[in-house]
Amino acid sequence: MENQFLIDSDKLSPAALEKKHRLENDRSYRTNHMEYMEGMEIINSDVCENVMTQVKSFDYGKYSAKDVKAALEHESCTIEDFKALLSPAAEPFLEQIAQKARLETGKHFGNTVYLFTPLYIANYCENYCVYCGFNCYNKINRMKLNYEQIEHEMKVIAESGMEEVLILTGESRSMSSVEYIGEACKLARKYFRMVGLEIYPVNTDEYRYLHECGADYVTVFQETYDTIKYETLHLAGHKRVWPYRFDAQERALMGGMRGVAFSALLGLSDFRKDALATGLHAYFLQRKYPHAEISLSCPRLRPIINNDKISPLDVHETQLCQIICAYRIFMPFAGITVSSRESAQFRNGIVKIAATKVSAGVSTGIGDHETKYSGKQKNSLQGDEQFEIDDSRSLNKMYSDISGEGLQPVLNDYLYV
Repeated sequence: MENQFLIDSDKLSPAALEKKHRLENDRSYRTNHMEYMEGMEIINSDVCENVMTQVKSFDYGKYSAKDVKAALEHESCTIEDFKALLSPAAEPFLEQIAQKARLETGKHFGNTVYLFTPLYIANYCENYCVYCGFNCYNKINRMKLNYEQIEHEMKVIAESGMEEVLILTGESRSMSSVEYIGEACKLARKYFRMVGLEIYPVNTDEYRYLHECGADYVTVFQETYDTIKYETLHLAGHKRVWPYRFDAQERALMGGMRGVAFSALLGLSDFRKDALATGLHAYFLQRKYPHAEISLSCPRLRPIINNDKISPLDVHETQLCQIICAYRIFMPFAGITVSSRESAQFRNGIVKIAATKVSAGVSTGIGDHETKYSGKQKNSLQGDEQFEIDDSRSLNKMYSDISGEGLQPVLNDYLYV
C-alpha cells in the first residue's frame, strides 16, 4: 500500500524520506488539491460557491466606525454587518459588541453552558499536514484502542458524570475504518446521551451508517478556507482535497446527522477571512437545511511539533473575543464551542458573553483518561497527544466554576423517545 510507510513514522524507509522531501520542496510532485480522489462522493452543492464569492470580495480594510455602529444598531445582522463586525474598525467597539452578543446569547440560551469531553480512540494518520501533531511523518507514539479499551475509557469518563462524548481519530481509513468508528459509536450509546464525531470526512452513505450506529453530530475543521494557503499546508493524503472536505457537513446532514459543527484553525491564514468563511459556511447550510443544529468552534493554533515550519499568524485574545461575539450576533441560534486550547480565565469570561459549550476533563492523547482522572502512573501503551491544552480542569471543577459565575452547567438536554 502506498501509505504503509507513511503510517509507521518511527521506521521511515529511504523511499518515504525521499517522498517527504519531494512533497516539501517540489510542488509539481503534489496532487491537485482541488481534484477529487477515487471514491470521493461529489454532491454538486452551491454552498461552496456562495461562501467563497463573499470571501473573495471581503476587503475588511474598507469598513469604518460608521459601518460598525450601523451593524450594532440593526435588529438582525446581515452579511455586510457580519463583515463589519469582523473588521479592524470594530476593535474599538469590542465592549459594545460583547454587550450585544451577551443579549443575544441570553435570548436564545439563557444562562446555560453545555459540557462535553473528547475521546481520542486512535492517532494513526495518512495525511501530511505540516502543522498537525498527528501527521504521518511525525515520530510520535501511535496507538489504536481496541473495543475493550474504548469501552474502558468510556466507562471512566461516564463515571465522572459526563453525558456527552466527542469521538476522535487520526485521519486513517486503513487503521480507523468506518466500521471501527461505528462500533465505537455503539459502545458510546451505552454510556452517553450525546455522541459526536470528529473524524476524516466520509461519503453520505457512510455518515448514514455512523448515524445509525449512534452518532448525533459531526464536527469538521476546514482548517483554512484559503485554498492557496491550504495547498501549502496539506501536502499529501485525502485531506489534501479541499472541496471534498468543504462539503463534509452537507454530506453528514444528507446522511441523517442531527447536527454539524464548523471551524477554521485560526492562525493558519488570514483569521478575519477564515472567520467570515466559517460563519458563512454555517449560515448558508442553515438556510438550506433549516432543521439542522448548527455549531461553530473557535480554536487558535496551539504549539505542535512543526510550529517553526508554518510561521503561525498571531490571533490575540481580544481578536478571538471579537470573532466569537461576531458569530453570536450573526447567528444567534448557533452553538459556540471554546475548547481547552484556551485558558481557564478566557473561557470563564467568554461563556458569560457568547460561548455556549466548553470541554472538561480533556485529554488529546490515546488511552490515558484513567491516568488523568485517577492520577495513576502513565503506562507505555498510551498514544501521544495531538496538541497542548491550556485548560485542564476536571468536570467537577468546571461544573463548580461555571456555577460560581451564576451560570447553569448542562450535561445533556436531549432525550431519545
